[in-house]
Amino acid sequence: MANKLVEIKNLNIRMDLDRKRTLHAVTDVSFDIYEGETLGLVGESGCGKTTLGRTIKNIYSPYSGEVLFEGENVHKLKGAKRMKYFKDAQMIFQDPYSSLDPRMTVREIVKEGMRAHKMGSNNEMNNRVNELLEMVGLSREQANRFPHEFSGGQRQRIGIARALATNPKFIVCDEPTSALDVSIQAQVITLLGDLQKNLGLTYLFISHDLAMVKYISNRVAVMYLGEIVEIAPSEKLYDDFRHPYTRSLLSAIQIPDPEIEAKREKIKLTGEIGNLINPKESGCKFEARCPYASPECKTIKLELKEVSPGHFTSCERGRA
Repeated sequence: MANKLVEIKNLNIRMDLDRKRTLHAVTDVSFDIYEGETLGLVGESGCGKTTLGRTIKNIYSPYSGEVLFEGENVHKLKGAKRMKYFKDAQMIFQDPYSSLDPRMTVREIVKEGMRAHKMGSNNEMNNRVNELLEMVGLSREQANRFPHEFSGGQRQRIGIARALATNPKFIVCDEPTSALDVSIQAQVITLLGDLQKNLGLTYLFISHDLAMVKYISNRVAVMYLGEIVEIAPSEKLYDDFRHPYTRSLLSAIQIPDPEIEAKREKIKLTGEIGNLINPKESGCKFEARCPYASPECKTIKLELKEVSPGHFTSCERGRA
């Protein structure tokens, strides 16, 4: 087993909407990310995936709990150590259109991180920009163009080059392909895989596309209303899922064979989704939508427990 690069311990993230209302975006989340792996984080829109990713990156601050990077709490780092973390941990954003400054050239966008961390002379940084653009499938001749001159897929490649500019160890990929055409999505995923092999990168890959996550991830964590409900090696999760919510997500993946797809069971969830402003204080948050819920599900305290090597679930039925 590789060394732990990132450790999330009992992380709670809350946001005050006004004087009386607080959004409980993430509740008591714990997991590890190992050097060189890709951990997929999946769940419905609004479940807290992006908020969690941005808190790990130190864009947001947690209400309680810790994010450790190489053993140090990233939200307590000061001075040079804090700057080093910003250098070692980067982020690829979901929207390739709004994440690039339209007033800056590609060269300026990619150089920005290098300049902030004083990574060489201006000439050395320019040479590095040229190398990075070619590394992500663009040409050095495109460095003096502006973002509006590129397609969505090309803009995301620019975003990837910007993330690589500081020689990071860890990258949070926040749904980096969701705004792209399907054919372009495959190219970007292949590029991320190649970069990981060549540069020894570690990814947290956030997505709602379970088929894609299976392809790129070593392990997968399933999130529901701010909580991790299941985490397992990728193949194990898809072949031997233990949580009813995971089952419902997997049933939504379409199979290319029309005959198999027509016969396959599709789970349609009903009931109340739940409220992150006034969350349940006890019991399972999925209970109201779960077809297997029992009276005990309303009251039991749920914790992730290991049901097989490396496979954790919070569902009592999944442990049986």
